[in-house]
Amino acid sequence: MTAHQAVNARYRYLRLQAEADLAGSTRPGQFYQLRCPQTSVLQPFLLRPMSVYGTGPDAGTVEFLYAVAGTGTLALATLAEGQSMEIVGPLGQGFTLDASARRVLLVARGVGLATMAPLVRQAAQAGLAIDVLLSARSPADAMADELLRGAPATVHAVFDSDGSSAVDRVEPLLAVLLAEGCDAVYTCGSERLALLLRRLLQPHPQVRAEVALEQRMACGMGVCLSCVRPFEREGHVALQRVCREGPVFPLREMLGGWHG
Repeated sequence: MTAHQAVNARYRYLRLQAEADLAGSTRPGQFYQLRCPQTSVLQPFLLRPMSVYGTGPDAGTVEFLYAVAGTGTLALATLAEGQSMEIVGPLGQGFTLDASARRVLLVARGVGLATMAPLVRQAAQAGLAIDVLLSARSPADAMADELLRGAPATVHAVFDSDGSSAVDRVEPLLAVLLAEGCDAVYTCGSERLALLLRRLLQPHPQVRAEVALEQRMACGMGVCLSCVRPFEREGHVALQRVCREGPVFPLREMLGGWHG
């Protein structure tokens, strides 16, 4: 580990260095399984899935941005710089960015911005115009700079603290952004925002739409089936593994109200 530090009161930044070419093999939207350390008090058993926040510039460098929330991440937060840890990845299916796209809309909530950050970088490198709707509990949690990392973008921030993140207030803003025109929409971090986008996209069938799902899982490789969710495909319900067929799925296939 080459860096591990607090970003704010809720989130931490972790940078690891390996001998393998992680930067060359990892796509935006993919994730790794991390073996969190065990302490005298905290003893997480299962590996923890964590989306990739960034890679490079060295081939073996991979970055994570995570919220300290449960036993695994509390234990992970105790890891000191210079210590080593086991990781498995990259895993899963990532985002698809069309070479012909000119403008994209990204909708991120909370730590979901970590999943979107590599896509922001890829879109900026391709010269695309980027609109971002960033939803957070409060301005202190928004972390727009951490999401963009210097990429040019128009950011619309909404917060729980002032009520601007409520669905009925976000809906007209998203409707305007879609009406102004975009080639693709990507989202992560909020089921309610994803389902709102799915509804608002009905008059825009030409727009690519993808969602990166966050889901509890055990093996991360499609064997244990603990992360199966239902999706709507060609008028039927199809069961898909978030770790294997996802975590990125076509947004229009997403079904709500599923808690695994």
